[in-house]
Amino acid sequence: MAPLVAPLDCMGAASAESRRPTVAVVSQVALRRATVDDARAVARLMAIAGEGIPMWLWSRAAKNGQDPLFVGTERAARSEANFSYRNAVLAERAGQTVGMMLGYRLEAPTPREIAGLDDLPELLRPFAELEFEVPGSFYVNALAVFDSYRDSGIGTRLLQAAAGRASALGCPRLALMVFSQNIGAVRLYERNGYRTIAARPVPAHPCHPYDDRVLLMARTL
Repeated sequence: MAPLVAPLDCMGAASAESRRPTVAVVSQVALRRATVDDARAVARLMAIAGEGIPMWLWSRAAKNGQDPLFVGTERAARSEANFSYRNAVLAERAGQTVGMMLGYRLEAPTPREIAGLDDLPELLRPFAELEFEVPGSFYVNALAVFDSYRDSGIGTRLLQAAAGRASALGCPRLALMVFSQNIGAVRLYERNGYRTIAARPVPAHPCHPYDDRVLLMARTL
């Protein structure tokens, strides 16, 4: 799993660039594996998926006035980490990136990682604890679609791609996390067969808009 913060290090917003498309747009969307040249798009979409947490983490690592998104882009360009372009599938329409799924197989936590839970910032601890409950799963770390392309079926296409990756890696199930108050996302996952299997309280924090729970949702292949 690399460092404990890696899953969250991979979790802004993007403004709408055009009018919201109709559902028919999904037939014009192609999926492909990301390359290192897509690192900035991967970081932008991770920032959306994480609803403030990634930008907060990246701002903590920024030096000399760096843009947090620059830090995120550098990290997305790495090849060895879980938060990497290598683990991302992009949705494209007319040559433009409109969405992303980033996921990977979760390995069982090491004793050192478990012992390090208490050293994590309070905000990150519930996410790490929930990850430890689903070793061997294909973990959908991030699913995001730019605002002007939401509600057009792209999220479902990306979840289908996650299932394909899980099968290829021999994972018996998929798992993901979502804030309980993000009702739209919870409904999307439920429509695609995910069910809540665990939850943790999430502390209120200036970087995100929620104050209830984070849900661990899973589905079998």
